[in-house]
Amino acid sequence: MVEPRETLIEFPCDFDIKAMGETSAEFDATVVSIIREHVEDIHEGAIATKQSSGGKFTSVTVTVYVTSQVQLDTIYQALSSHDLVKYVL
Repeated sequence: MVEPRETLIEFPCDFDIKAMGETSAEFDATVVSIIREHVEDIHEGAIATKQSSGGKFTSVTVTVYVTSQVQLDTIYQALSSHDLVKYVL
């Protein structure tokens, strides 16, 4: 369980979560699937992807509606612990 802590973010709010990893057929879907486990809905247009200039890496940014720091921390932990995800911002 994640301990509550002070935050500068006012909840509830829309929040951009960016995950980066090596480009693969399943990377985008994996990131979105992990986030879907922790939020009620991901709205149309809330997902943006971008490949690095060489095409080796992909970043996926998902704008989600979060209700607490605990929820946000849980999403970050789930993404960070997945093998395909190299960085989470």
